[in-house]
Amino acid sequence: MPELPEVETTCRGIRPHVEGRVLSALTVRNARLRVPVPDDLPARIAGQTLRAVGRRAKYLLLAFDAGTVIVHLGMSGSLRVVRSDEVPGTHDHVDFVFGAQALRLRDPRRFGMVVWQAGEAGRHPLLARLGPEPLGEAFDAGWLHAHTRGLRAPIKHVLMDSQRVVGVGNIYASESLFRARIHPLEPAGRLGPRRCARLVTAVRETLAAAIAAGGSTLRDFVGGDGQPGYFQQQYFVYSRDGQPCRVCATPVRRIVSAQRATYFCPRCQRRG
Repeated sequence: MPELPEVETTCRGIRPHVEGRVLSALTVRNARLRVPVPDDLPARIAGQTLRAVGRRAKYLLLAFDAGTVIVHLGMSGSLRVVRSDEVPGTHDHVDFVFGAQALRLRDPRRFGMVVWQAGEAGRHPLLARLGPEPLGEAFDAGWLHAHTRGLRAPIKHVLMDSQRVVGVGNIYASESLFRARIHPLEPAGRLGPRRCARLVTAVRETLAAAIAAGGSTLRDFVGGDGQPGYFQQQYFVYSRDGQPCRVCATPVRRIVSAQRATYFCPRCQRRG
């Protein structure tokens, strides 16, 4: 599933092409996504100016005068800039048309979403209860330490809980914990101020590096320009089970926790 770096890569890729432009039309070829595209959405936003292209957690936010279109890419979706007269493929379900260009939503599994929120985007139920952005000022060592007191849940589970902090999915949680030298199953409440500070720094560095690399190639994910990301070439532990750790050469281990594959180095990331 596209995570924060992939969505941020898409956001940055499409923004220069469409921000500030008038939407000519919204073409919906298949409204049957995970949440059906509202029937009245084309009439609601056609002719409006796209004021801003943003991101909240793993959601793309297309802000128009009257409200915001919230887009989720699902398991394997992409939102790309194409010529508006380019013939759509089988899985090209929605086009945001801006004259000769269009933003085209391709979603083979139809697990994505295109929904509408009038007024303030943050009031939508999808966004209202989300935690802080890991690249924002609110996510710091003091915040992490305060919000993990008394928690027995593994720190990896906490990092992936969007009501605590958003956008740190399975890949980037594993990579961040390796950089911070913290075992993924360490109870969150046992992290002291120093380890919390290391982890916040590691999360920020990992996400920044992934965004700079255009995200990771996840199945058929591509960014807004149609190009795949290549951060997977920099993985320290994710999907490298049995291979030598890039730091100490100890074989990377894979375990399953909360039904998710978890990767770590048993030497660099010791418990306690």
